Amino acid sequence: MIGTDTAFLLGVLALVGPAVSTQLRVFLLSLTVVDDIVAVTVIGVVYSDSIDISALIVAAVGIAVLVVLGRAGVWRTWPYVLVTIMVWVATVASGMHASIAGMIAGLLIPAFAPRREAVEGAATLFRAFRQSPMAEVGRSAKDALVRAVSVNERIQLVLHPWVSYVIVPVFALANAGVDLRGGVLAEALVSPMTWAVVVGLVGGKFLGIGLFSLGGAKLGLGRLPQGVGPGQVLAGGALSGIGFTVALLIIGLAFDSPELQDQATVGVLLALVMATALGWLVFRLAAILHGETSAGLPRTLARPVDPDRDHLRGPASAPLTLVEFADFECPFCARATGVTKEVREHFGEDLRYVFRHLPLPDVHPHAELAAAGAEAAAAQGRFWEMHDLLFARQDQLELEDLAGYAGRLGLDVEEFLRDVDEQRHAARIREDVADAEASGARGTPTFFVGTQRHIGAYDAQSLIAELEAARRGEADPRRGGRTPLP
Repeated sequence: MIGTDTAFLLGVLALVGPAVSTQLRVFLLSLTVVDDIVAVTVIGVVYSDSIDISALIVAAVGIAVLVVLGRAGVWRTWPYVLVTIMVWVATVASGMHASIAGMIAGLLIPAFAPRREAVEGAATLFRAFRQSPMAEVGRSAKDALVRAVSVNERIQLVLHPWVSYVIVPVFALANAGVDLRGGVLAEALVSPMTWAVVVGLVGGKFLGIGLFSLGGAKLGLGRLPQGVGPGQVLAGGALSGIGFTVALLIIGLAFDSPELQDQATVGVLLALVMATALGWLVFRLAAILHGETSAGLPRTLARPVDPDRDHLRGPASAPLTLVEFADFECPFCARATGVTKEVREHFGEDLRYVFRHLPLPDVHPHAELAAAGAEAAAAQGRFWEMHDLLFARQDQLELEDLAGYAGRLGLDVEEFLRDVDEQRHAARIREDVADAEASGARGTPTFFVGTQRHIGAYDAQSLIAELEAARRGEADPRRGGRTPLP
């Protein structure tokens, strides 16, 4: 769920920005989240009435309860809703602006990606209910499914239609209207207030976001997102000057005079137009002068498939190619092994399946060791057998486990362990990781159909459909072009 300001920003970016702007969009979304948090904090603290300490203590207790609920793993929604209402009421009673209560609650209510074990547990219970449709089993299946999705996401799903179609439109209708009759527009256009708002929104965001981002990257404090150029950062900074909800809220709180409110509101509307025009101009200049025509991750496989180097299943000369970047400890990669098997069975000798490493040690601590074990097995001609064992036993990837698998496959275990201990194949794994980075693969599993990165679901039917389209030479509607054959 995003705010109106952000919705305007993304809409204008789609109109005047590069055709592919995924990375720039993520960059700007991250900035707007921080910007909104700071703005709401300022509203909550600066534009507050006299503070009632006792009510503030009640709000603080409610916030502490939210923390405890999250740490305790409470998965039902109603405790969070009740406590959040209590925090909101106490915040209003304390004299602080209620927006700060919503921001804090949003940050503290648990949010997480569905875990594989929770999803699998829910699926098991649903299968049990299908076989034995009893009320108790059905309730357990429903609870398991709800538990697999974070409380934060469930609350967002409930609130989204009300916020998007009722609250925000009513707010905009009540606050955006400016009666331009009677010389109001003429007065606003010569008012210092109007142009101060324009300069603050357009110039402030353009210089603040653009120059500080580029300066930080130049000083080594960070780096720009891959695929995003300096000109596009400046253009994104210009578009960030589009203000609406938060700006109008601050205007209503900061000025008591209707005349000043009207002038400031005209400034917000002028800033919207001028920020759009400036962003369009900078995008065009960046494209013409620096060739910055795209702001997304690469979509083409950086290194072509090499049958002498890559791990292949299927004929090396097969007309179709499916490349997977995977992590042996990634649960979704393990599930994808069944998917790729179904795809290979569908195409038979017409498909070659290529496996490349993309271990993610930050989230999967055994991934690099498992990759080294797979390469050590490959050195003895048993890569695919080890590949299948590692995915089948993702919870057993310690060194002694790998040694056991090597013995089970009839490998020279001492040579296998020397390969792993001495990191003889580390360079090859790093090359695969570098290939993934250069090809735009950021997570696992990532598939490439031919030389083009697959976008969307990676179930067997989706991959089969895209491979069939590649064989027929049809355009991929998500890319606006053909999926090249290898």
